[in-house]
Amino acid sequence: MFLLFTTFLFISQSISAVHVRNTTTNDLDFIRTSCNATEYPDLCVTSLSRYASAVHKSPAKLAKLAIRVSMSEAKSTAGFLSKLTKSAVAVTAKHSQGEITRAAIRDCVSNVEEAIDYMRDSLRQLGNKNGTCDGVTVGGPVETFRCQMNNVQTYMTAAMTMEETCTDGFDEMQKPVRIINTTVRPRVEQVKRVTSNALALVVAYANGGP
Repeated sequence: MFLLFTTFLFISQSISAVHVRNTTTNDLDFIRTSCNATEYPDLCVTSLSRYASAVHKSPAKLAKLAIRVSMSEAKSTAGFLSKLTKSAVAVTAKHSQGEITRAAIRDCVSNVEEAIDYMRDSLRQLGNKNGTCDGVTVGGPVETFRCQMNNVQTYMTAAMTMEETCTDGFDEMQKPVRIINTTVRPRVEQVKRVTSNALALVVAYANGGP
């Protein structure tokens, strides 16, 4: 029994090792190379490399994955900030700008949620396989692809604008309380970075053609 278990363990470890090597030497290289086109390549590799085997050198899959990762980060941040507004009474009650702070965070949540909607629109556009763009036939496959990718870039740019609007609101505060600079802003800045990377990968996919 011990021999059988040892043999099974050895085989399992060997399969895992092969999978890791394949991912590292093939698919992961594609992730690294693609991330060179982004503004934050290290973050790009870190956030996407775990999915390298699923992407498998496909620019289309990589663009979709980057948007999904960005949307996941945005959802997490929106949820976190929403909870923070409910607890901010205790955090900022001693400050004269307590209510202003809560209002700014609530506005930021709305901005991020709108960004999520735009990302969802982007994924919906990328998943459109019926040969149309905006519900109409615009020509052949190349024309359809260009139309769809133009829409995706527009949506992702709009998402970035909404995220930027959030931090602009903090910049307009005369005396932002500590929680803004230590807790809120870093979370939103991270969302902005992954969204920027996603847009860059979308642009690279669009430039490469269908």
